[in-house]
Amino acid sequence: MLRYKVVELSTVTDETIEEALNSLTPEGWRIESLHFAMRDSSKRPSMAFLLFTREEPEKEAAEGGSSD
Repeated sequence: MLRYKVVELSTVTDETIEEALNSLTPEGWRIESLHFAMRDSSKRPSMAFLLFTREEPEKEAAEGGSSD
């Protein structure tokens, strides 16, 4: 089963993005996309959203259940 995780960064710097990436990838999460929210009055993004995915076993299969 494919699971999704969204991380919102209200402070957007290379350090905060690296921290989010480095904290989740060891847990098996893969970065799928990175989106920036911009303000008209600034050239810097005001927020960033990182979308991660991870394959996880089906609950029934993980619990040893049967579909008979």
